[in-house]
Amino acid sequence: MSSHRPLGLPVSAAAAVLLLAVTGCSASDAEVSVPVPSPPAAEAAVCRALAKELPGTVAGLARTATEPESELTAAWGDAAIVLRCGVPRPEKMSDPQAQGVDANGVNWLYEPRAGDGPRFTTTYRKAYVEVTLDQRYAHDVGPLVDFAEPVKKAVPPSL
Repeated sequence: MSSHRPLGLPVSAAAAVLLLAVTGCSASDAEVSVPVPSPPAAEAAVCRALAKELPGTVAGLARTATEPESELTAAWGDAAIVLRCGVPRPEKMSDPQAQGVDANGVNWLYEPRAGDGPRFTTTYRKAYVEVTLDQRYAHDVGPLVDFAEPVKKAVPPSL
């Protein structure tokens, strides 16, 4: 399966179901070190609203504490999935050849990372939400499905 799609194409439901079936891992009790973004006040408020909506599990992985503790960051598993809200707009968003996916109505910029899993950043939202996935998710975007409702509820579309 390819996760390289032009911005706006839907994620295959079958791929998401397959991913959820094969990622039933448990979280460790260790804290995960996650750099905290420094967004403007209005974006930080949006991110605090998102923090209240985030699920306890993503792709079968339990939420893990982050260090430093912040409402702008979250992690699941042993940092297999890391979310940061209020990140700067990625330069890659200006690239007309940029790839993206739509996961249940939320558009994400797709950026592969050498030697690791992909990074996704929301597009067309009042705050940029970044999700990084480790190597286990190098070819899967299913975890984004678990973020769709919280993002739609807490992070308004940009006009």
